[in-house]
Amino acid sequence: MAKKRKPKMELRYYKMPEGSPILALLGQKGVQNYGNDIDYLHFHNYLEIGFCYEGQGFMILGEDKVQFHDREFTVIPSNYPHTTNSDIGTISRWEYLYIDVEGFMDKFINNSVKKEKIVQRINSRSLFLNEKENRSMAGKILKILDIMRDGEEFYLEEAKGVLASLLVEIARINRDSGEERYSEGRGKVMDMISRFQDYISDHYMEDLRIDELAEYCHISETHLRRIFTTYMKMSPLEYINTIRIQAACDYLKKTDQPIADIAHKCGFITNSTFNRNFRQVTGMTPLEWRKRPENYEQQLLKFDIHSEEGW
Repeated sequence: MAKKRKPKMELRYYKMPEGSPILALLGQKGVQNYGNDIDYLHFHNYLEIGFCYEGQGFMILGEDKVQFHDREFTVIPSNYPHTTNSDIGTISRWEYLYIDVEGFMDKFINNSVKKEKIVQRINSRSLFLNEKENRSMAGKILKILDIMRDGEEFYLEEAKGVLASLLVEIARINRDSGEERYSEGRGKVMDMISRFQDYISDHYMEDLRIDELAEYCHISETHLRRIFTTYMKMSPLEYINTIRIQAACDYLKKTDQPIADIAHKCGFITNSTFNRNFRQVTGMTPLEWRKRPENYEQQLLKFDIHSEEGW
């Protein structure tokens, strides 16, 4: 019997502009037939806010499927599986904002308890809303898009002011939707996954063991593997290796350190394991990557996630 094909999941990685908590994808980049020949979900390393000016189709948000039309928008937390599909033969026009929520809140709010509460609410679920019934939030999103598009003097400072108001409004909406309900069931799953992801972000360079990570998350190893794989459509190891390769790409671009040293710094015990995983994720060797720095953001835009046996 043929082995059942594992569902594919894609990390679409964005590099935030220097000194900015906002990356805007504007204009013709967002005019297309979304989802053409794509049958898998993806997730991002930042909060994604998308506004649909025109078009129709459907979106998969985690386990939910929704129909989208003109003047509707989405707020999708980082690491949240989703995809957008235009109806066959149609063109949709979207524009997007990618937001470094944690980095922005670190500078915006001094009270750590309040900051953590706001960030947790923002990341508690995805939102799919229409402009007519949510004019305040839609207006802030469109305002930021216009500010980033025009790029007038002090535009970033203006955009940050509107962004602060927008993020607080998102946090309030998620409270109003039932914060206590999200503390149970799926909310607990998301908390566990976020806890795992936060730990990996801080410790990817170390020799990590799944059983120790499970203990850190206060669940069994089997439970961690099952829940993480079900939700993220990849194993914990696949996620760890993807984060490590991201870090390696950054070192290769910004430093002239030997590749072997970079491999060690990013948590790979042997050069062969590093090279194999690097090629699987990026489609090229570390040396080839280093020689093509002009393609850094474009190449990082889409990571394919692969399995690695033996862990």
